[in-house]
Amino acid sequence: MARRPGKNFLFVPGPTNVPERVLRAMVVSQEDHRSPIFPELTKPLYEGLKKVFKTKDGQVFIFPSSGTGGWEAALTNTLAPGDKVLTARFGQFSHLWTDMAQRLGLDVQIQEEEWGTGAHEEKIEEALVADTAHEIKAVMVVHNETATGVTSNIGAIRKAMDAAKHPALLFVDSVSGLGSIDFRFDEWKVDCAVSGSQKGLMLPAGLGFVCVSQQALNLRKNSKLNKVYFDFQDHINTNPSGYFPYTPATPLLHGLRESLQCIEDEGLEQIFRRHHVLAEATRKAVDAWGLKLCAKSPRWHSDTVSAILAPEGIDAAKIIRHAYDRYNLALGAGLSKVAGRVFRIGHIGDLNELMLLGALAGAEMSMLDNGVKIKAGSGVGAAQDYLRDNPIEAQAAAPKAA
Repeated sequence: MARRPGKNFLFVPGPTNVPERVLRAMVVSQEDHRSPIFPELTKPLYEGLKKVFKTKDGQVFIFPSSGTGGWEAALTNTLAPGDKVLTARFGQFSHLWTDMAQRLGLDVQIQEEEWGTGAHEEKIEEALVADTAHEIKAVMVVHNETATGVTSNIGAIRKAMDAAKHPALLFVDSVSGLGSIDFRFDEWKVDCAVSGSQKGLMLPAGLGFVCVSQQALNLRKNSKLNKVYFDFQDHINTNPSGYFPYTPATPLLHGLRESLQCIEDEGLEQIFRRHHVLAEATRKAVDAWGLKLCAKSPRWHSDTVSAILAPEGIDAAKIIRHAYDRYNLALGAGLSKVAGRVFRIGHIGDLNELMLLGALAGAEMSMLDNGVKIKAGSGVGAAQDYLRDNPIEAQAAAPKAA
């Protein structure tokens, strides 16, 4: 294949772009992960991650895995075979977590929601109120569903659980939310929060994170689901001294140290603002194209990914393939129920305005090449107008020319 000049424009909702300083931090010689100085690398990582989860009391575990490993760890370390759990299913990743719970031997009570919506807190409250015997041991919610570009309101779900006066644990998948959109482990009284390295934490895939409340940790003695690799106890035995129960992904830990410093340097609240501004600019582009998001209303809009419905009669998969082959732009594919119906623009991680505008321009050209009736430059222009009026760093806003 002939060399393609320039860089690939990576605009899937994960893996995301890795900052150059993080890439450089991972270029390290192999080292002894049991050396006396190894804890100098590892111990600060737990405190850095607690800041991102916004917790003082939660305990963080780092697994050499994807976020899927975090799902399994959360379930197997707190529940027993036959335990009843409540979940809302409204996209591919909420479906996969549901499937895992069923395959592990849990009794899953599923609230089926329309794809393009999320977890409805009022329905969760209703189900918990009806569970007068308190058989439901946990509520499982996907914070940010990348398949459909939907974010659920975890704070509202916690309020609903409190209103129901139900003791169920709250489990949250924030794989594509953590470090990009606001997450408040302590305030929302989350019991297990799961995330991964390849999204808002701006690393390659390979690390799974679980933040666990003390209440959930206390259930270890009653958790009868089989576990070995993902056993919290093995990490509890070794992590305080700075080590792992098995060989860790050492270069990724060096990268994690640097990515946490990137987050510290920019500031979490500023990161959330940046993601919101870039997401709003994308939504302005979609409006200008005359297209619709998969998300059914602004209530569900995700600030990390926009799933855009292709017009009737247009194969979204062809738009995605053409964008890659012709313009070296990687867009997210439609998954499961929305395969061929949507293409996704990920606006998550290490991004700025001009990077986003390049992706919008490439998406426009691919749509035009595939017969979508839009005006060239319309979406890019709408995004430019919004970005000029809404600088990512509000304090840096320059006066408009007369």
